[in-house]
Parts: sequence; C-alpha cells; structure tokens
Amino acid sequence: MDMLIALHAAPAVPALLALAVRKPLAPEHNLVTAWIAHHFSPAWASEARAALANRPLTLFIATRGNPAELLGFCAYDATARGFVGPIGVRDTARRSGIGAALLLACLHDMRAMGYGYAIAGAVGAPEFFRQVAGAMEIPNSTPGIYAGMLRAP
Repeated sequence: MDMLIALHAAPAVPALLALAVRKPLAPEHNLVTAWIAHHFSPAWASEARAALANRPLTLFIATRGNPAELLGFCAYDATARGFVGPIGVRDTARRSGIGAALLLACLHDMRAMGYGYAIAGAVGAPEFFRQVAGAMEIPNSTPGIYAGMLRAP
C-alpha cells in the first residue's frame, strides 16, 4: 500500500540528544550504501545510491558518537520523484525517535524543494507513517510503482 503525506502539516524535526541527522559527505557514500545492504537489503542500497546521485542529495543519515556510528537512513526521490523511502533504523536503535527524525528531515527537505505532498511507497509499517507524519492510505495503490520489479531469486 502507498500512503500520502501532506508536507505543509509535517511536524518539526525532533531534536534528539547526541544525535546528528544530516546528509552524508561524498567520501561516506560507499560506507552508507554498504551499511544499508548489510542491515536491510541490496534493493534498498540501490535506492540509496540513486538518492546519493541526486543533486542536491536526497538522503539523510542519523549518526551518534565520535567516531560516528551510523544508526539509520531515509531517502526520497530515489525510485520516483515525490516518493519518500526507503527508511531504516538499526535494530538496536529502534523506538528511540530516530526513524521519526529521519522521516521528518526528508519531508521538510521535500517541502523546501517545492513539493506539496509526498508518497510513501509500498509501506511496511503504516502506523509509523500515520503517527509521525499524518499519512493516509491511497486507495487501490497496491501493487503500485514496484509492480513487476525484478527480485533476487
């Protein structure tokens, strides 16, 4: 299912103590995509590479500590313009607000780029998107843009 998010209604990005939400520097791109492939999937790493190739970048990461530890990521305009996602947070860091901070950073960036709405495609956690961003289901949106996509055997 796809979900629609009104960007004008997106809440502020929460400030989380000792957490940096930012766009990665060029020398970090391979590390970020390798981390995404390892913790999530090669397909999400492919979407991340597309977001990292956009100018300006359309991917945010969350890091903590020094040296920095990568905790999560969120992309937009990766598979299609106006789409937000994928989004992923390391298992050990979930339910701490990191996913919300990443999603909202992307939504505010999209709004600044002139988008009025965002689409979260093939949502696996609809309640998260409802709670964080007021997302609503788009009727008849399954299978959506990912229909017919090649998949690993």
